[in-house]
Formats: sequence, structure tokens, C-alpha cells
Amino acid sequence: MKNILVPIGSTENGINNLKYAVNFASMSGGKVYLINIYKEFSKVGGLPKVNQLIIEENEKQLKEVISAVNTIGVEVIAKPIKGNPFEGIKRVSKQFNIDLIVVSPQSIEIKNEVYLGNVTGKIVKQTEIPLLIVPKDYLFRKFDSILVAFKNGHFEKENVLEPLHNMIALFKSKINLLQVITPETTEENKKIDQELLTIKSTLTTTENATTFQGVLEHFQSHNPDMLCVIRRKRGFFKKLWEKNIVLKRDFHTSKPLLILSGIQN
Repeated sequence: MKNILVPIGSTENGINNLKYAVNFASMSGGKVYLINIYKEFSKVGGLPKVNQLIIEENEKQLKEVISAVNTIGVEVIAKPIKGNPFEGIKRVSKQFNIDLIVVSPQSIEIKNEVYLGNVTGKIVKQTEIPLLIVPKDYLFRKFDSILVAFKNGHFEKENVLEPLHNMIALFKSKINLLQVITPETTEENKKIDQELLTIKSTLTTTENATTFQGVLEHFQSHNPDMLCVIRRKRGFFKKLWEKNIVLKRDFHTSKPLLILSGIQN
């Protein structure tokens, strides 16, 4: 994970996420790209015209975030990006070969019952790049133990588990697997790919009404430094395909959450 992207929403969350990304990059030898995205202000004569004040405000926010974080020893490239937020993230990710995006669970304006807000929810839904969702004010620490929770143990997409291999190499992380069998689980879903079995330290199988209930039941006994889940249309974040938010009653965690994409967009 050499190229880490930190998109800024609020300044407060931007500072929180940049601190975390810089600490991560200091251990991985990575580079951090800090961006905020602005929209075109108006059109004159049929051509887009960007309000210079908007650009200056975005540049000011970037400087404010960077000035609040000790970035010594880590290269941080800050840049305001014009366009749609989600298309901008995709464009920047491709341009700089981003392999990890660090975001917040929700904006500070959203009510407490929401875990993933509208913006973060759309990022989760629309990107194939691994996402690390960092709780507010959560201090970086190396991941000694990672709980990987899933319902379907087979991945059609290639390189889904590459971030976990990186964690093992970088932190010597212990990978604990938690397969949640729900009423929807088929016999085919119960099969676990050999790649996943090879990196495991432990494997726990549980039967629950939902995947999240399985995590709740076993989270404390594992007490992981990170929770890892797989993004699929039928799984932890299936409600994202109905709307762009996830309520805490449907899913939440107090630890950093690594989301791997198990489907091709």
C-alpha cells in the first residue's frame, strides 16, 4: 500500500484521516495524496467557468489540514480537484495508482444513528479500491490482529486479498476468519477459497440471522485491531444498493474497517 488517497470532506475529518494515513505511510514507505473536490460554479457563453474564490477556499482548506498534521518523513501531495466527487476520486485513483483510500464513517453533520453517511456510502459503493474507514480520533497502531468476516468464502474477482497479504508482510498480522452462515447462505457459499485458508490463523464458523449479528456475537472474543469485510451486493453493505447510507443498527464498528471489493463494478 504505497499510494494512499485521503479525500477531504470536513476539515476536522480531513485532519483525522491525514494523521492516520501519514502514520500508515511512515511504516509502509508510502506516499499520501490529499485532495478536496470542487464543482464548476457557473457557465458563461456555454463554457464552464470556475469561481476563483472556490479554488482559493479549497487550497486554504488543504493547507489548514496539512498544517495541523506532522508530516515529517512522509511525502504528502495536496491538490484541489475539479468535478464530480466520485468521478474525481476514480480519476485521481487511476492517475496515481492508488491502492488504499482512507475515509471517515460519516460527516460530522450527520445524526448519530448513521454509520456510513451519504458521501462515504457512495465511495464504498462506487469504488473497487480497498477502503480504510477510520473512526474519529482513532490513533494509529499496528494491526496485530485482523478479523475477516464474510458469508461467501469464494471470490471471483482477482487480487481481492492483496491488502491482507500486505498487512501480514508489514505488520505480521494474525488473520482470524469468521464465516457467518445465514438463512440465505448456499452450500456453494460455504466453500472457502484456498488463498483465504492459507493466510488464516484461526477459523470460526457461526450461524446467525445476518452477517452483522455474527460479527456482534464474536467481535469481543476476538478483540481485533481491525475488522475486514467484503463489499458485495448481498452482504454487509447490501442496503447501499437501496440507498447511499448505512445505519448503525444495520452495521457499525468502533475499530478501523477495511473494505475489500468482491465484485467488479
